[in-house]
Amino acid sequence: MKKVQRYFLDFEFSKNYKAQSIQSENQLKIVLNDKKNYEINKFFYKQIGKDHFWRDRLVWTDKQWLKYSSSPLLETWILKDEKNDLIGYYEIEKHDNKEFELINMGILSEHRSKGYGSHLLNHVLKKSFDNKANKVWVHTCSLDHKFALANYLSRGFKIFKKEQIDFVA
Repeated sequence: MKKVQRYFLDFEFSKNYKAQSIQSENQLKIVLNDKKNYEINKFFYKQIGKDHFWRDRLVWTDKQWLKYSSSPLLETWILKDEKNDLIGYYEIEKHDNKEFELINMGILSEHRSKGYGSHLLNHVLKKSFDNKANKVWVHTCSLDHKFALANYLSRGFKIFKKEQIDFVA
């Protein structure tokens, strides 16, 4: 059994000085996924998640993936390079109270440690701000990429709760 530190973070637009300075970077493409293309959610979840112990959805059927990815509250954004090669993605769920939950975000292993996570997180904040979100929140843990927590904190996210949990690999 392994001890894992879990962090709960949020970014409140009304309280955050960085909210006004969020820029969208244009050298790469970030495109909204077609809701019927659940295979892309499944692909990223498996490929990125294998390095970070993402397991909850591994047992899902294609029908479950389709139901999840086609939710009107969920958006999946895909980061691609100039050749249209996949780099990473994020899933964000829009709640009725104008709070947006960053469900998953990640970069394929061959593209990590090149700043793409920062690029995606800037996009999360820009799109959320444009959609009049009051807050974006996320959970991360010590099993995620070694720069995940630092990336959130450097963009203005604040830790509002942390806990240590037992994890069985």
